[in-house]
Amino acid sequence: MGAELVIVPHTHWDREWYEPFQRFRLRLVALLDEVLDTMEREPAYHFTLDGQLACVDDYLEVRPENRERIAALVAAGRLAVGPWQILLDEFLCSGETIVRNLELGITRSERLGGAMAVGYLPDMFGHAGQMPQILRLAGVDHACVYRGVPSAVVTDAFDWVAPDGTAVRTQYLPEGGYGNGVDLIHGAGPLGERASAFADRMRPWHGDGPLMAMYGTDHSAPVRGLPALVAEMGGRMDTLSGYIGALGDSTLPRVEGELRSHARANILPGVISVRAHLKQAMAHAERMVERYAEPLAALWGAEWPGRFLDMAWWRLVDASGHDSITGCGVDDTAQQVAARIAEAEHLGQAVRDMVTSRLAAAVPSGSVLVVNPSPWVRRGVVLVDVPGIDPLADAAGERLLVQPLEYAPTLLLDEEMEPELAFSFIHGPELYGQHITGWEVEGGVLTFFVARESSSVFEVAEIRAAASGVTRVRIVAEPRRLVAALVTAPALGHTSLRPIPWTPRADAAEDATSTGSVPAGVASVVGDISEMSPIVPVTLDGQVLDNGLLRVEIARDGTLTLTNADGVTCTGAARIVDGGDVGDTYNHAPPADDRLISDPGSVEVTTIYSGPLIAALDVRRVYRWPDPAPQDAETLPDHTRVPQPTAPHDGRGSSTVETTVHTRVELRAGEPYVRLNVQFDNRTTDHRVRLHVPLPAPATVSHAEGQFAVVDRGLTAEGGCGETPIPTFPASSWVAAGGVAALLDHVTEYELTTPAVPDALAPDTTEPSDAPATELALTLLRSVGYLSRNRNGLRPEPAGPQIPTPAAQSPGLRTVSLALMPYTGTWHEVPRAAEAFRHPFVTTPGTGPAGLPTPGPAHGLAVTGEGVTMTSLRRRDDWTELRLVALTPVPTTATIDGPFTEARHADLLGRPGAPLDSPTIPLRPWEIATIQLR
Repeated sequence: MGAELVIVPHTHWDREWYEPFQRFRLRLVALLDEVLDTMEREPAYHFTLDGQLACVDDYLEVRPENRERIAALVAAGRLAVGPWQILLDEFLCSGETIVRNLELGITRSERLGGAMAVGYLPDMFGHAGQMPQILRLAGVDHACVYRGVPSAVVTDAFDWVAPDGTAVRTQYLPEGGYGNGVDLIHGAGPLGERASAFADRMRPWHGDGPLMAMYGTDHSAPVRGLPALVAEMGGRMDTLSGYIGALGDSTLPRVEGELRSHARANILPGVISVRAHLKQAMAHAERMVERYAEPLAALWGAEWPGRFLDMAWWRLVDASGHDSITGCGVDDTAQQVAARIAEAEHLGQAVRDMVTSRLAAAVPSGSVLVVNPSPWVRRGVVLVDVPGIDPLADAAGERLLVQPLEYAPTLLLDEEMEPELAFSFIHGPELYGQHITGWEVEGGVLTFFVARESSSVFEVAEIRAAASGVTRVRIVAEPRRLVAALVTAPALGHTSLRPIPWTPRADAAEDATSTGSVPAGVASVVGDISEMSPIVPVTLDGQVLDNGLLRVEIARDGTLTLTNADGVTCTGAARIVDGGDVGDTYNHAPPADDRLISDPGSVEVTTIYSGPLIAALDVRRVYRWPDPAPQDAETLPDHTRVPQPTAPHDGRGSSTVETTVHTRVELRAGEPYVRLNVQFDNRTTDHRVRLHVPLPAPATVSHAEGQFAVVDRGLTAEGGCGETPIPTFPASSWVAAGGVAALLDHVTEYELTTPAVPDALAPDTTEPSDAPATELALTLLRSVGYLSRNRNGLRPEPAGPQIPTPAAQSPGLRTVSLALMPYTGTWHEVPRAAEAFRHPFVTTPGTGPAGLPTPGPAHGLAVTGEGVTMTSLRRRDDWTELRLVALTPVPTTATIDGPFTEARHADLLGRPGAPLDSPTIPLRPWEIATIQLR
């Protein structure tokens, strides 16, 4: 056979997939019972536990008595665990979640005897470009991959290079991936012939070096007597890290950036867009924890709430599994993932609110605390609920530009009733969810006055004594209103705003009533805008919104024409296109007789707000979308009903369902982008809904942010394995091309394309074209009914079992928030706009005594520098740890300004590095830097 044969026994453990977690765990416990018994009985046995410590955790929760047995095998180098906590999907979580995953896996594996020194990534659906830098910064020098490797790789190893130039030696698993050695053990024919055939197949990849056979597959247990079989073949057993660690240095081909080629294996790109509610929830929870809870607690909290934050990160990491957040499991699995994500967000909210409540105690009642989550001074519009109808001022007493939006009803109750019944509504000082501030009896009417907050004390007995003869009860609330205010807040700091007295005109004296209408004359509190602020007010003229930075015009078909201050124009934006999808959770597949519906049957535009801070219109478009499995509208009474599974089919059908799409088009003062909120009730199945944005200029390249980088992608994807390589890609916070950017609320599938053919048979769009793209298409919804189809038109073989997934049709209300921004020149102005769009100010009512002075602005921590982005801020022991990324293709400098006197570098695990003598830090292009401060 020649070259040495190294067998690496392992299992690939999908923690949850076509069965939910607990059902798979039962099988895991049985498997690891067998592994431990076998390894203790056969000293030559080695085993690699899938690169994720979650397998150990899930096992020890059931078999805690076996911890020392596992630790002994790890310490002996025979059982490889970690370095990951869980095998993640690299594109459907934030870069910071990837870091915390690795941190958890390595630090906890070390307690068992040591983490495997290989970034094992055997089954991810492609790989993020910054992974080599992430691994290196955590002390991991090797990677191992299967999917996504391009056809240019013709050897079993290559140097994988991150955008900043960091490289890791990467082991490729050719000829079958992590199961390429299964037939060697279980195949037909004599053992020697199987070994020779394996060597012949692998030698072109490995050359003269040792041949590695990955013996294991999904949820597989090792065969007994394996050491004897390996010895008979003349080979040896080892762990994956043992095999790689024994290899010498050599010059390897270089592969740069992300790995998303379809040439060597399917990367199953449809997981980006299926079960969109999971991606939306994940993004919200990640932002809540990493950009609100941790930074605010680090800078403004009292005792560090580490345990709560740890629990939040555990749930986020668990949810990031490559068969979890992807949505390609059964409906029960998706339900469990959604619950974990919700808990993570709730934990983050609790920590955020704990910190803001602490700060709000120093703000007088009736005033509002405003917190800026960004590491630079920001000016923006906030929505605040305040008492009264007085103008608002900042902490210095300068009047703010405000816009009344809504008035709360003041008359909460006015009915004939016995007073004793009304007394039963009172619980301590609370009545109808508010605090009683006073009462009166007049003309047989008992009137209670209530407010959100009050220090008044009252006696029910006193009221009862005065209520003789009362036949009617009224509850009157203090006037409250929702207003938009233009606020400036310091970097990662806070400020406050407060009402100031004013004298209304005579015709404004009548108070708001239960109708919630705006009192006459109140708009005059806005004052002269030109004197108050250099910000240009938003105007609404018919169906044209304009704030001086962006002009938005609604066309007759409900689409938008966007023009920025430099004249960059995008015409026909926000066109909704519905097409068929007879694919599955892994791969989109259009039906052979697909019909694309983009023309609405009717369009209606309604004014919501008209400025000067917010102008908004509701664009109501009514479509008739085909449904291959129509269900009577009467059988879909609410948004929670799940359609019944239907047999696989290949067409759109002739039936249609009327669908109304509401698009809220909102322009705010000072923002160079228009906010869109798209909402519809999904009552059809097996289809894909996309929002199309024509490009101001044709483009051959897109630029998409994600996982600590901005990735440039062309118009095609490399194929060669099996699935059709449709050029749909993920974007995390924004994607830009041809002079327009989409600012995104969550990871979104996009494609650069040419205009779809409306309301007709669609052309074959899977063939590559050299022509520049003229549109950006964003997937809003992809509805499918099967985990995998045995016959998928764009993937010849199954990706899993053909199990119905009716909840993956995503029935009910679908709401998507995004923004569109025409830009001039390059994309470099987009990241800061996306930061502001995705991270709104936090507002909290003041809870301090009414006589407290309003606190002034409080500075937290500022980070400046071209292209410099903050991704994390937390406490680590007695240090404050800051993570920065240089989102720029050229060298840059970060400057840190905060209440710190000492600084040092650190790695991703928090291990200290060289001290810093200056708050100014040079950064390489795309460098990830961790700085510790105190």
